[in-house]
Amino acid sequence: MAVNLKRSSGGGTAEVNVSRRRMLGWITGTGLVGSGVLSALSNFVFIKPRATYGQPQRFSIGKPDDFPAGTRITLEARRICVVREGSRLAAISTTCTHLGCIVGLSDTGFACPCHGSRFDTDGTVTGGPAPRALPWFKITLAPNGEIEVDKDIEVAPGSYLTL
Repeated sequence: MAVNLKRSSGGGTAEVNVSRRRMLGWITGTGLVGSGVLSALSNFVFIKPRATYGQPQRFSIGKPDDFPAGTRITLEARRICVVREGSRLAAISTTCTHLGCIVGLSDTGFACPCHGSRFDTDGTVTGGPAPRALPWFKITLAPNGEIEVDKDIEVAPGSYLTL
């Protein structure tokens, strides 16, 4: 079966015979090319990483003058407690080692409000289900005079930065 198409060119019309086989071949080819292009575009979208990065683990918390001697200040957004004893400064995690709850300051040190873990002022476990002490993080003085905490580096409990 042939399909007759009339095409006008210039002053006259020309009749083009396109067979059914050629028309189905053209439609099939167009469909295959279209699906190949769509598949390639989908793969490029899939390959692009969709990683979401959390807060940086090394950050500045301010100048030493922001932390007067004898204070224990929690920075809830960063999940640390900054301890200043005289001219010494330390950063202790406020994330409970049991299930990751945020511990709060208490009269005796730290207390987990969720499961009842208790820690002394150095973060050592004194009661509850917590399996280990609260980690201490490396703390340094940056060249611009600000204090930097690096949560990727744990230090031994009792490790203070001397200012």
